[in-house]
Amino acid sequence: MKIGSVLENQKIEKRISITPEIAKKYISLGFDVYLSENYGVHLGISDEEYKNTGVKFSSDEKEIINISNVIVQLGLLPDDKSLLLKEDQTLIGVLNPYENRKKLDELSNKKIKLFSLELLPRITRAQSMDILSSQANLAGYKAVIESFANFEKAIPMMMTAAGTVPAAKILVVGAGVAGLQAIATAKRMGGIVFATDVRMASKEQVESLGGKFLTVDGAENLETEGGYAKEASDDFKKKQEELLSETLRKIDIVICTALIPGKKAPIIIKENMINNMQAGSVIYDLAAIQGGNTAFTKADEIIEKNGVKIMGESNILNKLPVSASSLYAKNMFNFVENLFDKENKQLNINLEDEIIEKTLIK
Repeated sequence: MKIGSVLENQKIEKRISITPEIAKKYISLGFDVYLSENYGVHLGISDEEYKNTGVKFSSDEKEIINISNVIVQLGLLPDDKSLLLKEDQTLIGVLNPYENRKKLDELSNKKIKLFSLELLPRITRAQSMDILSSQANLAGYKAVIESFANFEKAIPMMMTAAGTVPAAKILVVGAGVAGLQAIATAKRMGGIVFATDVRMASKEQVESLGGKFLTVDGAENLETEGGYAKEASDDFKKKQEELLSETLRKIDIVICTALIPGKKAPIIIKENMINNMQAGSVIYDLAAIQGGNTAFTKADEIIEKNGVKIMGESNILNKLPVSASSLYAKNMFNFVENLFDKENKQLNINLEDEIIEKTLIK
């Protein structure tokens, strides 16, 4: 069995799917590993480091795609490379079936096996493969760092002979994996942290990290069986809006993380709320790639409204590509290992396995 990976378009994606540590694990499992030349050079990983583990390189990415039984990537291959895929090959990545349905249907019709890891079920056995959690954890951390870098005041309280500098007040909207890491990071750096979420189950987690949970009546009804947030009712949105409007008047930094799988991000912070915020405040919107949680978010731009900076990036993990690649590659290996029949040295697509059944795009 041959497993391969080609370079992503580095203008939009600097992460890689196979690190030297993980290449060694694939080879121990029984795979031959093929990579593009200079695969990890932009992250400080030389081809020689890979070769020392037994990886084979090619300057021809078409050849890698042609000979690989399994191809692991961050996302869907670009059109010219997708056309090279053939029957019985397997492509694994974050394939975004909500947006790429037509392309994925075409590939599936060619009897190419497609696995999209953002569809993993939230079960204990899948935790080591959970790319959404590993990457969101880093994104929540980095969002705080980026927002603090653009905030022109100190974060912790400082008592000096010249007077006291008050601690910054931070609000985290959405207490999923990214939000919880944002709370922890902001708290460690001395901020006073508040958080809100439609899922009441988040309250205990927020408070365990030292944050104050802002409760909206009815929140207990807004969690899916899979543990994700679901879209709120109009009545809930009105109550949330009233609570946020009042809270935002005294907040310095807002970290937005609210996403609904497969849908445009909900607009939570509206124009009138931003108009009432203090000049000099910062909003970092992790939902920018899906439209954003504010009325003004634009991916990869800093928008200023009434002295409030609103920012968000299409891929914040490009600012932490080494750490993000390390975690992503481990998640990917754990998924492939679960698919692999070690005795017969081939993939075993057992649809009775919930992990395989949920991630396979049919």
